Amino acid sequence: MDLITGGERAIASRKHHRAGKNSHKFWRSLLLVCSIVFWIWSATPALAADVATEGVIDLGKGEQIFSLECAGCHARGGNIIRRGKTLKRKALKRNGLDSIDSIANLVRYGKNNMSAYGDRLSDAEIRNVSAYVLDRAAANWRN
Repeated sequence: MDLITGGERAIASRKHHRAGKNSHKFWRSLLLVCSIVFWIWSATPALAADVATEGVIDLGKGEQIFSLECAGCHARGGNIIRRGKTLKRKALKRNGLDSIDSIANLVRYGKNNMSAYGDRLSDAEIRNVSAYVLDRAAANWRN
């Protein structure tokens, strides 16, 4: 028969208690890792959807943005501040603004009397309004 003294029993109890603490650390770490993986996994479809629709142009939304943000100075493609800086096709070409990217750059950062809208509009909104401007310029701002 094996006799365990009180001191040996206390040592064995402490070893078991330490093993339990390490076990809790393991499970807590595992839970943290699983939570992070789940968060990334659940956010991925939303991120993918943003990337997938980033290149899609919506002229209707571009028209809405133009009406709210641009028409005050550029009604029907004109310019009430500076006559030569209109949104007509010839003026856009002359000023190097004959692509969505070049117009988007001007909208985003502004130039001279033109205010910057990069802090007020998202990239998608800027691309939509830029495409709308090119579309209207090609139609000479007629319906």
